[in-house]
Amino acid sequence: MKKIKIHKEGYMILFVIALLLIASNVMIWNTDANMTLKAINIVVTFALYGFIAFFFRNPSRTIEVDDNNMIIAPADGRICAIEPTEVYEFFGGEKMMQISIFMSPLSVHANWFPISGMVLYTKHHKGRHVAAYLPKSSSENERAVTVIECANGNRIMAQQVAGAMARRIVTYAAVGHACSINEQMGFIKFGSRVDLFIPIDSTIYVDLGESTKGNETIIARLPDKK
Repeated sequence: MKKIKIHKEGYMILFVIALLLIASNVMIWNTDANMTLKAINIVVTFALYGFIAFFFRNPSRTIEVDDNNMIIAPADGRICAIEPTEVYEFFGGEKMMQISIFMSPLSVHANWFPISGMVLYTKHHKGRHVAAYLPKSSSENERAVTVIECANGNRIMAQQVAGAMARRIVTYAAVGHACSINEQMGFIKFGSRVDLFIPIDSTIYVDLGESTKGNETIIARLPDKK
C-alpha cells in the first residue's frame, strides 16, 4: 500500500486548520447540544480535514523521454484551450500556440516543469480571481510566468493562473537555473489553471476536453530548430 504524501505547501495550512477544528469541537462538546449534533460535528470535522489533506496530496511521478523536444503536461486536469495567440510578455507579440489545462479542486495542484532547459524569465502578476476556465483569466487573473529555453534553442512559456478560489501561487523557478522534467515548478492553492505557450508550428498530441496527468501526459512536440 502506497503511503500518501502531503505537499510541503500544505503543512502550515493543515496545522492551522487542525487547531481551529479542535477548538470548535471542544466548544461544541462543552455546550448542551444533543448527541446527534455533536456526532454530526465530528463527521463534518473529519470530512473537511480529509478533503483538505486530499487537496494537498503530493504523488511521486517520474517520466523518461528520449526526445528533448517533447512537452509534458505540467498539471493534472482537463484541456480547456488549444488556440493560436499573440504573446506580448517577453515574446513581444510573437504568434504562439496556447494550450491550457484547467485544474478542478479535486485535481493534484502541484505543477511540474513541462520540459528540461534553462529558466530565462520569471514574473508574478497580481490580478483578479475570476473562474480559471474562462479565457480572460489568462490575462486578468493573478498569475506567475516562467520562460524556459530548451536544449535546441526553442523557448516556451508556462503560466500558472489562480482561479476563483485560489489566492496564492507558489513558483520554484529561478532565472539562470537549469530546470528539468520530473521536477516541480510550483503549486497553486485551490482552483486554477496552467497555460503553455509554445512555437506555433509545434505538433499537438492532445484534444479539447482531454484529461491530463502532470508529469505523465505528452502534450506536444516542439519543432526541430532550423
